[in-house]
Amino acid sequence: MNEIRNNWSLQEVNQLFEQPMNDLLFQAQTVHRKYHNPNEVQVSTLLSIKTGACPEDCKYCPQSAHYNTGLEKQKLMEVEKVIVEARRAKEAGATRFCMGAAWRSPPVADMPYVLDMVRQVKEMGMETCMTLGMLSDEQTEELADAGLDYYNHNLDTSPEFYESIITTRTYQDRLDTLSRVRDAGMKVCSGGIVGMGEGAQDRSGLLMQLANLPVHPESVPINNLIKVEGTPLDQVEDLDPFDFVRTIAVARILMPHSQVRISAGRDDMNDQLQAMCFFAGANSIFCGEKLLTCPLPSQSDDMRLFERLGIECEEYDAAADKPRRRETALFYDAAVG
Repeated sequence: MNEIRNNWSLQEVNQLFEQPMNDLLFQAQTVHRKYHNPNEVQVSTLLSIKTGACPEDCKYCPQSAHYNTGLEKQKLMEVEKVIVEARRAKEAGATRFCMGAAWRSPPVADMPYVLDMVRQVKEMGMETCMTLGMLSDEQTEELADAGLDYYNHNLDTSPEFYESIITTRTYQDRLDTLSRVRDAGMKVCSGGIVGMGEGAQDRSGLLMQLANLPVHPESVPINNLIKVEGTPLDQVEDLDPFDFVRTIAVARILMPHSQVRISAGRDDMNDQLQAMCFFAGANSIFCGEKLLTCPLPSQSDDMRLFERLGIECEEYDAAADKPRRRETALFYDAAVG
């Protein structure tokens, strides 16, 4: 159970999902305690640095130019304004500042500003992450040279369900971008979205794809679909909350070292559901006023929940360029006796 693997079969992943909930949560919590402090959560903030008018047709996305969602389009933010938001996020307790732009791929003319954002946020003593769409080899190297820590590029769903959601780029396009990011020496942030009308087999397929990458993503965001009026998925049936918890738990078992993040949809989750996700192995969240264009719980609500659960926020050691973590072996020993 504790072996790090990159060769999971779909049948094996299905079997994990199909376990009784108590057995699945016990297995996930045991793995979690071996590799992580079970009472510590990493906090990130995600800012939309360029909003709307995206040429992609992702059916879940209010920023797609294909749909009328009433979203106000905005050009690339000025570097100074981004740094003000990064400073505010750091003061609120975030250790990683993530910047997202609604592009198919970054325009060449905008890259100098993007690179400057990375450098200045790094100088503040924060981890940096960006999601800018598909990258060329040159752009990947430029971001790495600027000091970018993480690059986010989600697989979204299984290969089989993918074309039901997106037609303007292929699954292989996404895998190629992840490969470029890894080859350039940056850390990979990649996960997906559940609740888009996919079947249980597709949730297994998504996690199998992530877990069978040559190296597991260091960060795995699990998003629960936010149904935005005007998108093709605004009337899709809600996902059973227990299926969301199961997805978190299986992600933890398949990718033991990764940070598993509760991402989009947290504003619609009650405290009890979030607590179950943390028990299932989630150890990262986004906080702040918005997740790109969608709402998040208030910072005060998050801090109150952490206090009630006895959870501490992970600290980031800027000098060592890595998180400060306590030894985890004692947590595992305490769990297994």
